[in-house]
Amino acid sequence: MITFLVCIAVLIIGYFTYGKFIERIFGVKKTRETPAYSHHDGVDYVPMGTNRNSLIQLLNIAGVGPIFGPIMGALYGPVAFIWIVAGSIFAGAVHDYLTGMISIRNNGAHLPQLAGKFLGGTMKHIVNLIAVVLLLLVGTVFVTAPAGLLFDLMNGWMTISVITGVIFLYYLFATLLPVDKIIGKVYPILGALLVISAIGIGAMLIATGAPIPELTLQNMHPGGEAIFPILMITIACGAISGFHATQSPIISRTVQKEQNGRKVFYGMMIVEGIIAMIWAAAAMSLFYGTDLSALIDNGGAGLVVSEVAFTLLGAIGGTLAVLGVIVLPITSGDTAFRSARMIIADYIKIPQLKIMSRLWIALPLFVVSYILTSMDFTLLWRYFGVTNAAISAIALYVGAMYLAVQLKFHWVATVPALFMTMVAFTFIFNASIGFGLPMTMSYVLAGIATGIVLALFAYKIKLNRRIENFKMDEEVSKAA
Repeated sequence: MITFLVCIAVLIIGYFTYGKFIERIFGVKKTRETPAYSHHDGVDYVPMGTNRNSLIQLLNIAGVGPIFGPIMGALYGPVAFIWIVAGSIFAGAVHDYLTGMISIRNNGAHLPQLAGKFLGGTMKHIVNLIAVVLLLLVGTVFVTAPAGLLFDLMNGWMTISVITGVIFLYYLFATLLPVDKIIGKVYPILGALLVISAIGIGAMLIATGAPIPELTLQNMHPGGEAIFPILMITIACGAISGFHATQSPIISRTVQKEQNGRKVFYGMMIVEGIIAMIWAAAAMSLFYGTDLSALIDNGGAGLVVSEVAFTLLGAIGGTLAVLGVIVLPITSGDTAFRSARMIIADYIKIPQLKIMSRLWIALPLFVVSYILTSMDFTLLWRYFGVTNAAISAIALYVGAMYLAVQLKFHWVATVPALFMTMVAFTFIFNASIGFGLPMTMSYVLAGIATGIVLALFAYKIKLNRRIENFKMDEEVSKAA
């Protein structure tokens, strides 16, 4: 219990200290006009208040990841707490803040455009492809997970296929309509439900003196899976998630002032980290060890959610808590498709003012996603995990390059970028869905690959600084 409470406190302190440090490095300009005003179009560029934006951002980024991921990560034991806390403060929140703020500085641009600008034109095309694939995987995962939970909650009186169809229909409307019509109005209410359910679970863990294990670095996974990199792939959204880099530009187009960014981007990642801590602790305390492993194998993380909610909160409270969990994936799935639609539209330069222009881009995405729902959830989650790690590394390199070109302390982004690069490469070399190599060999090859990436990144920094200096020299010459 002490470890759990200390970790929650460290996350909160991290927001007020390291979050402020990152904000100072970035350099907020209070009088700078944001894209919500300079590009106002009544569809995607719409000014909204900070509290509203914060709750929307939280729901956008907090899918099943900060719940299902930590539940599966709980099999490793309290070492999962360390990853959630360190990942959230030094990687995830930095990742979310920089991608959100750099997007604001670039007219609400999405990650592929930013990658093209700061990492080169080739990266724009690569990231476009990876980002759309990631968003399709996210949208699919965030259909199947809530559909299963709703099926169980309704005792099977409505079939999975009907529930899935209803969720897809909602996603279609949320993808096509202006951001302030559904997302802007419904999300704050759903966000309150999410926060209340998480607080309820956390409060009951404390009130009942739940036997949450204390800190140890021992790997307690019953299957002996390696902590690095599998834990980082398993617990993504609760620590660092590349998916967030696809969501932040949605809100960067609605933020009213730059100084709101720390609360909206950095702060909501910290809140997500707290949610992840609560569910990891609940899983460890109620179903620790072999029992938890058996429960996940038999019914998945969704069954653990139901058991935790109804055990701690009773029938009414448990139902509300499960509804709060269902809200998470649905309110991330809809914005996943919305982001995919916006990214594709930006890439092929199709204005989105007319609904038919949005519809013909969105419909093929839903068709492909519906086909993917037939895939095994665990396999989908692994593909999602490694794609997620790769995108998070790329997004951090974008943030690092932005800071480096301006001669600012870029290592706050470069170090976590290198870490996630190592995670992604190690997983790809070792996993059965990758090359299937022994772990030791995977570590060596991943280390070499990460070193090559660092060398290329350092070269790109020098190149971009020369280009920037040349532009400045040209401006001085013209002024003279």
